[in-house]
This record gives sequence, C-alpha cells and structure tokens, in this order.
Amino acid sequence: MTDISTIIKLTAAETAAKIASGELTAVEVTEAHLARIEAVDEKVHAFLHVDREGALTQARAVDAKRAAGEKLGPLAGVPLALKDIFTTQDMPTTVGSKILEGWVPPYDATVTKRLKAADVVILGKTNMDEFAMGSSTENSAYGPTGNPWDLTRVPGGSGGGSSAALASFEAPLAIGTDTGGSIRQPAALTGTVGVKPTYGGVSRYGMVAFSSSLDQGGPCARTVLDAALLHEAIAGHDPLDSTSIDAPVPPVVEAARNGSVQGMRVGVVKQFSGEGYQAGVVQRFNESVELLKSLGATVVELDCPSFDLGLSAYYLIAPSECSSNLARFDAMRYGLRVGDDGTRSAEDVTALTREAGFGDEVKRRVILGTYALSSGYYDAYYGSAQKVRTLITRDFEKAFGEGGVDVIVSPTTPTTAFPIGERADDPMAMYLADLCTIPTNLAGNAAMSLPCGLAPEDGLPVGLQIIAPAMKDDRLYKVGAAIEAAFVEKWGHPLLEEAPSL
Repeated sequence: MTDISTIIKLTAAETAAKIASGELTAVEVTEAHLARIEAVDEKVHAFLHVDREGALTQARAVDAKRAAGEKLGPLAGVPLALKDIFTTQDMPTTVGSKILEGWVPPYDATVTKRLKAADVVILGKTNMDEFAMGSSTENSAYGPTGNPWDLTRVPGGSGGGSSAALASFEAPLAIGTDTGGSIRQPAALTGTVGVKPTYGGVSRYGMVAFSSSLDQGGPCARTVLDAALLHEAIAGHDPLDSTSIDAPVPPVVEAARNGSVQGMRVGVVKQFSGEGYQAGVVQRFNESVELLKSLGATVVELDCPSFDLGLSAYYLIAPSECSSNLARFDAMRYGLRVGDDGTRSAEDVTALTREAGFGDEVKRRVILGTYALSSGYYDAYYGSAQKVRTLITRDFEKAFGEGGVDVIVSPTTPTTAFPIGERADDPMAMYLADLCTIPTNLAGNAAMSLPCGLAPEDGLPVGLQIIAPAMKDDRLYKVGAAIEAAFVEKWGHPLLEEAPSL
C-alpha cells in the first residue's frame, strides 16, 4: 500500500492516472484524504461537514467500474472539497449561516450532479463566509478557517475553506464561487490555483444566490492542469439556468497541456498599483512581468480609468441584489424559525428569525442594498453603479480590442494573508482585499489566480491574476501553464512543497 503522505501530495491528474492503471484504488485514495482531514482539520477548520460513508461509497463504485472494465473519466476517483453553497441532497447545505443550520436540500445543484457524473469523490462541504459575503472566511457562523501557511492568518474569502483544504493537502481539488474575487483571492493567499470562468460558463442552478449577476462557480486546485480538468467537468450549458451560455466549453485542458505566451500581448493596468499595495506583492508581480517577457510575450501598459470606481460600484450592486435574494429567508419556507410560540405575528417571527440567523456582515449588506434600491435613491446609487459597470466593461473591451492585448495581468490581492481579527472592525479595509478582482466580475470576463512566489517580508504566498475576454477561458490556462512551468523550473519544485507542515 502506498504511504498516505505520498498519496495526498499527488496532483489530481496523477491520482486519476494511478487509479485508472490500478496502481491505486479509489478507496485507498479516499481513505488517505479522510485520514488527513481527521489529522489536521481540527486546526485548519476547512470543512463544515465530512461525508465519510458517502465518499467511500462513491470510491467503491469507481473501483467497481474499473474492475468491470469500464472506461474511467479524467477525474474518476479523485477526491474533492465542495464549497457549502452548492445544494447536496445527501449532505447539509448551510452557506456558512445559522439560518440554514442542518438544512438538507431536496435536490443536487447542477455542479454537484456533474461532479458525481464524472465520478469525482465528494469528501464533504467546506467553510465559507456567510452567504459568500466576505474576504476572509471570518464571517462564517461556524468559526473562521486558518491559513495552512500560518494558522493565525486568514485563508481569504469567501471560499477560504476550499482553498485551505487544498493547501493543507486535505483534498487535491475543490469547488469555489466568485462574486467579487472569492475563488481567486483565497487562491492567492494560500498559494493555490483558482479560476473564475466566464459568467454563465458554469451553471448557477442549485448555487445559493448572493448577487445573481455576479456569482460564478469555478474550479480550485494546486496546479493549472488540475484546474482545467475540473473546469471541463463542471462547465457547459444548463437549461435549468437562464444565465447559462449555450456554447461549447473553451478547450481549457488542451490549453493547459500546451502552455505558451510566445507572441502574446500582455496588458498591465496602471490602476492596479500604487498606495495600499504591499512591497513584497509588487516585487513578485514585477518579477512575473519580467518572466513573461523572457518567455516571449510583449507587455503593454493599459489605462483603464473606470477600474478605480469598481469597488464603489460593486458595493452597491452586490448588496442590492443580496437584499432581494435573501428576502426568501423569512422563517416560513425552510431553515431556522425563532419565536413561533403562537403569540406572535408572521412579521414578528420573520424579524426574530433574521435577527438570530443572519450575521453582522449579512445584515450590513442587506441594509445597504435595501437603502440603495429604495424610492428616491435608486437612480442616485444603484442606477449610477450600473452605469459604472458599463464603463468598466467598455474599458475591458477597449483593452482586448483596439488595445490588442490577449490577456491582462495584475496582482490578485494588494497584500498577503492578514492576521485573523485584524480587519474585523474595519469593513472598508476588508473590502479593499478585492480591489483587483472586482472589475472582472462586473464585466463577466474570465480570470485566474496562480502562485508567483512568496513575499520576502513575511514568507507568505503572492498571487498573480490573469484576465481573459469572455469565453476565452482557454487563454487563462495557456498563459497560466507557461508561467507555472517556468516558476517550477526556477524554484525546483511546486510552491506548495514549502508550505509549513501541520
């Protein structure tokens, strides 16, 4: 039997190949990761729910298929950590909130169904900021997740549980969602790979809504190829989602296997720099730009003035949509119910339930959004924010059009992982963590974060963001794979081999 520590360090592609060849069984692989979760997750708190029996049942089914001579898919038998925002009919879906504590949905999300159809083994559900509202996973009603590089620091948010599961080798694959950077930002802070597909590229059916025009599910992994394999498994048109794009999935796996930037024009946006950027983050980003040049890319400076307004526009649009989406949590349909003793009106029960069930950040955004949509303020706030969104989209179109760039690169986050509790009482400081990622969500483009080294001042991971036009997701993987290969050659090993042991 292969040693557990060896199994958990394999990439998803390597794991799938060993299962397909019979060198490892899916049960062995699953048991190794379950053992790792049992050993370290009390410290990390990446998972909210671990489905040991369900995972082993899925693994046995994969082994039975192989024994019967059936052809296995590219990720058959590979374990995965699923963000607790996707409905699962065999596990609770809490969205990190007390208002849905213990709720088991009656149906699977489309992403959940596609993972099962691909014979991916779902280990359990990961911790997250409540209703995906946050940049640190400190807003979870079930306590914060620690960053495996330094457990006193945040792993990013809102999908910190998924990224922490990868960085602590509790799973080789994970699923996240990205509304304003919640896949890419945790990837940057944990030294992993995270991809926000083009809006509509992955179905939102069964993904509990925060901000419907911004939310997008996507793959999280430790390598670019693994992310591409997972992207291909979950992407594609879904008639159950009215925002789903009815078009072929871009050739992301092929691009990840043939990484190159030779002859590409790469844009660097001047608005993604300046005050508030940590010196070590800027240093590693500049080194990445020089690396791109050495690999044959031409670097072009871009001026996208509307990007400076992205943060303000986002924090009007997202709360406005969340105030509408969260109206369904009224204590009448499902979830928590408080104060229903026969003496109170329905309105009182709803108010008491929301008071007990929603956390501070959710309440803050619901109040802000309701105000922005109220009579007399709609045009001044929400309407103006939507106009800014159009300007940001036009800046991207200009860059990819007459600007002639194939992709845009930037730091993923202005800083490395910050200490747990440091920004808890300063919402604006917390919101600034998404400064570089938000414009992409507002425009609907595709984007990736991958590791580009450690910041010299604190030894923590730095993320490089790559942005591509809508439905050109394959460019992310082509560029990302080239950069990843160059960094591995430079470092002599993958970045995560340097992550502190737990």
